[in-house]
Amino acid sequence: MNNTTPLLQLKQLRVAFGDTEVVHGIDLSIQPGERLALVGESGSGKSVTALSVLRLMESARLSGQVLWQGQDLLQQPLAEMQRIRGDDIAMIFQEPMTALNPLMTVGQQISEVLQLKKGHIRRDADLRAVALLGETGIDEPERRFQAYPHQLSGGQRQRAMMAMALACEPKLLLADEPTTALDASLRLQMLALLSALQEKTGMAVLLITHDLALVRHFAHRVAVMEKGHLVEQGELRAVFSSPQHAYTQKLLDSRPRRDDLHEADAQAKPASVVQARGLRVRYPMTVPGWRGWFQKNHFTALQGADFSISAGTTLGVMGESGSGKSSLAQAVLGLMPFEGEVTFAGDRWQGQPRQDKALRQRVQVVFQDPYGSLSPRMTVGEIVSEGLKLHQPQLTAAQIEQRVLATLAEVGLSSDDFPQLLNRYPHAFSGGQRQRIALARALVVEPALLVLDEPTSALDVTVQKQILTLLKSLQVRRGIAYLMITHDVDVLRAMAHQVLVLQGGKVVESGPAMQVLGQPQHAYTRQLIDAFPD
Repeated sequence: MNNTTPLLQLKQLRVAFGDTEVVHGIDLSIQPGERLALVGESGSGKSVTALSVLRLMESARLSGQVLWQGQDLLQQPLAEMQRIRGDDIAMIFQEPMTALNPLMTVGQQISEVLQLKKGHIRRDADLRAVALLGETGIDEPERRFQAYPHQLSGGQRQRAMMAMALACEPKLLLADEPTTALDASLRLQMLALLSALQEKTGMAVLLITHDLALVRHFAHRVAVMEKGHLVEQGELRAVFSSPQHAYTQKLLDSRPRRDDLHEADAQAKPASVVQARGLRVRYPMTVPGWRGWFQKNHFTALQGADFSISAGTTLGVMGESGSGKSSLAQAVLGLMPFEGEVTFAGDRWQGQPRQDKALRQRVQVVFQDPYGSLSPRMTVGEIVSEGLKLHQPQLTAAQIEQRVLATLAEVGLSSDDFPQLLNRYPHAFSGGQRQRIALARALVVEPALLVLDEPTSALDVTVQKQILTLLKSLQVRRGIAYLMITHDVDVLRAMAHQVLVLQGGKVVESGPAMQVLGQPQHAYTRQLIDAFPD
């Protein structure tokens, strides 16, 4: 990192699509062996900048210079760029399921890179691919070599992508949000692996991310982008301890924090909204062969969960993928069969739409993805009013519209700021605004319990803070109980009053949030919390 000649240097790089310029003349350099984090919110130009280095956007108009060891990549013929891609500069993309070929095994895809780029014969390429899978931490690499992408977990797929990127021993790795789709502890594992591989090979890494917690663990230097402008860059410690630009200060101040008023208000509302005793969820499994005609097996996703949630309080449920979080949420929502007992002030799910209709009004849900949870063919007015029309058919059209507008205003979307608000479609709104619409849809029927399934994980840090602040204020005003499913310990620190920790379908720890998060007793809980240092 002390080498004075940059490995990669961007000089007044500009990127435009048609008449719209999205990257405005940035200057940035990466030294050999350096780990540089390029941070900013969605739309800041981070990914576009990284893709421009390899000229992977055919419709973009690039100007300025992209100097690779002194050679301007913007002036190179396509044949030279194809050689550089993979050989000298490799890239890991955000979502491995869209980046990997679903019709080829992961081993075949890595082997193909070695055959095309390094000229290896098939047998040698296969052996090297197995070795790369092992080096990136995949267990049983010989068996995983034969696996298709859908047969691997998210962490395993990301490791396979890393093995493919490292196959040609590149000098620079561009990692575009490589851990966004992973659980918190897996994120740290991936970064630790990437750091170890980087130090072993001496390659440089450009990490594109909006997750500042990861940057703290990984980067030597930080560069901050806002709306296509590079607003600040410097050594990690200097930028994080003394940010100079207002936007950098805003990002660093966006970490969720606990609210004393939120805490005090919760202690004043002891009434229980939901109670669960011995909650168990099992999925049927097919028994292979002729035994399947006579024998039935089950996979237990959740067993023996006990909890209660009082009015005006939040129960946070944490754990990695496969821990049973989603099964617990679906059982509470009455969306799947379960064993044990779940009661709502004495009422229970009956498994019949007519009998459950009244209870459905009292238990609502907000999903993780604000883009996928709203129908693109319905207007905002239709989306938010749908529950009212079902549960309160006695209301007139004028009363429904009044309730819908009032609820939208309560979540921060007023018709004064958004003309023709009720007639707009979801695509006209940002991710944070869509999540507010999803909240309004749930709140308009005045539920007693709101199930929040990773409600902020798909949002930028500043938008996340806004949504969490809104959720806290709504809870204080309405006295709603929240069941919050999340892997983000920072969110739990800010929101939860009680915490339930799940591992492999079992409750390994539970209790008051400050006790569980501040003094965890179980090793698994400590592992999860270590991913989010206080």
